[in-house]
Amino acid sequence: MRRLVDCVIALAVAAVCGSRLSADDQPLRVGFLSGCPTYHSEKSLPPFEAWLEKNYPVKCVHIAREGNAFPEWDKLADCDVTFVFFKRTSLEGPQLEAFQKHVRSGKPLVAVRTASHAVQTWLAFDKEILGGNYQGHYEAEPKTEIEITPAGKEHPILKGVELKFAPGPLYKNADHADDITLLLTGSNPGRTEPLAWTREVNSGRVFYTSLGNVETFEDEHFRRMLANAILWTARR
Repeated sequence: MRRLVDCVIALAVAAVCGSRLSADDQPLRVGFLSGCPTYHSEKSLPPFEAWLEKNYPVKCVHIAREGNAFPEWDKLADCDVTFVFFKRTSLEGPQLEAFQKHVRSGKPLVAVRTASHAVQTWLAFDKEILGGNYQGHYEAEPKTEIEITPAGKEHPILKGVELKFAPGPLYKNADHADDITLLLTGSNPGRTEPLAWTREVNSGRVFYTSLGNVETFEDEHFRRMLANAILWTARR
């Protein structure tokens, strides 16, 4: 009898310990909100999602925009991290309210390129949540030179990342929020702009980068930076 009791206690302890460890053992669920025809998010994100799942303990949930709404929005509720890559979408009614509540809640958030002007009906998303100040972009240059800031050299998001140049127009982001931690800057002749940073909103971690065209998404170091950012925002 005593042996049986000991076995039951051992199983109970193992179950409790297992439940305590399960959060970090489970794949991280990342919800990708896709809807940027300008930079072809539907071309860039699926290969990136496949790469993530192959190389990291991540499960990707792709949520595509149709018109001015996300028909599968409810899938986001079960995700640990939200990845925003859509543009000038006029969300309305319950879905706009749901998006505002979601990103204000302190849940981990990673945002790229046109996320700064993702919601046409809530342009304050950029300043309030991302900490940016998108004011359009310069004319396209052959390449943008990328530099790591002193804070970036010590940050885990840039561990193993060597980004030197990127194609595409440089975004104007002067007068951004004072509480961002700037990781990367981008320069064209005669101008330098913030390129990637972190921030906290309601104790939740946020990462934003204005990089994100198709060619950049094919860069292994850009992918690694985004993977690091996903894990960092989730505190993994």
